[in-house]
Amino acid sequence: MRPIRPFLTARRVRGGRRTSFPTLAAVGLATALALTVTACGTGDDGANADVSASQGSSDGNGKIQIPDDIRDKLKEHGIDIDKWKNGAWKNWDKDDWLREAEDFVNPIIKDLWDPDRMREAQEPEKEVDESDLSGDQGVTDPTPAAVRAQAVPTGYHDNVPEAGKVFFDGPEGTMVCSATVVEDPANPGKSNLVWTAGHCVHAGKSGGWYRNIAFVPSYNDSGMTATELEGATKEEVAPYGVWWGDGARTSDQWIEQGGRTGGDGASYDFAVIHVTPEEGDDGKSLEETVGSALPVDFNAPAVPQVRSITATGYPAAAPFDGETMYQCTDKPGRLSLLKSDPTMYRIGCTMTGGSSGGGWVATGADGRPALVSNTSIGPVNAGWLAGPRLGGVAKDVYEEVSRKFAGQ
Repeated sequence: MRPIRPFLTARRVRGGRRTSFPTLAAVGLATALALTVTACGTGDDGANADVSASQGSSDGNGKIQIPDDIRDKLKEHGIDIDKWKNGAWKNWDKDDWLREAEDFVNPIIKDLWDPDRMREAQEPEKEVDESDLSGDQGVTDPTPAAVRAQAVPTGYHDNVPEAGKVFFDGPEGTMVCSATVVEDPANPGKSNLVWTAGHCVHAGKSGGWYRNIAFVPSYNDSGMTATELEGATKEEVAPYGVWWGDGARTSDQWIEQGGRTGGDGASYDFAVIHVTPEEGDDGKSLEETVGSALPVDFNAPAVPQVRSITATGYPAAAPFDGETMYQCTDKPGRLSLLKSDPTMYRIGCTMTGGSSGGGWVATGADGRPALVSNTSIGPVNAGWLAGPRLGGVAKDVYEEVSRKFAGQ
């Protein structure tokens, strides 16, 4: 996976070079961790693609009108929208890399995410007391036995309609993560919210917001092989469309502490993206389009009370190729990286990078499936995955994005 193990082990495809990131030992943890990294790939840089913007519209002559707030935000940072369209987004100069939480902007570049580029990309009103998460703090259970990831039967939409892929660009190239459609309290039944890992939207302490962030629900729904995908149409690869992030938020802890390797910031490695359809608004939300969205449980029980968790994702690092959806189900154990941080869930699972950000689902107090975590980190040699236990910080991130787009 790439800039992610916090499962990040990156690789370039089509004759490119493979790069492994160095590991970082974590205090009290014998196994070296790698951020669930998304794999990088080569591909069309989109320099000739049409550009629009979140909530943009056409003036009737085919020219895209950029909302003033987005254009002004870009100008604040010295970014010209026309130059951005023509490839300026590929400038990762530190001074121009938007970093702060409020700086997220993501103008739509129409048709940037074509089938080839997608294929080549690799690898909530009651307050929650943070003390609720401290009961097993500082405790790490024995390493779980590896659970072999199982391919999800095709079509994926019939089995896990909320799951999909997040595509984005970073300094290393084209990257990919996994993600989940979640409910929006401000827009019941009409959610446009997607849950993923923080390292799938923001580089953490060493960088800023990734670019060209887009979500594809039920990617490769029919389960075509890599060879078959070489001739696939966009409709076949993305049967429910491409949805661009027009708003995103991750934790301040991830922005301040998160790193490409090791476990820094992993207990707060989550993010929420608000999306809008690339092909224009037909009045249907993402939830209505895919037919489902999961509730998020910000008060999930401590590890000993959770019978099982199912993690879903599109692992892209070897031996997987990123084109097939997989799942692992296991009873979670505890993983503590820092005594000062909330203890994480950990399960046995052989999924690799690319599965980062994928949803972890357990049975909620009401008996319904609910999202309780997401894939964050795993060891370099695979075998297990760990994800943050969601609490007050995660709830604040979620509600902030929901409030911002309430009624839209």
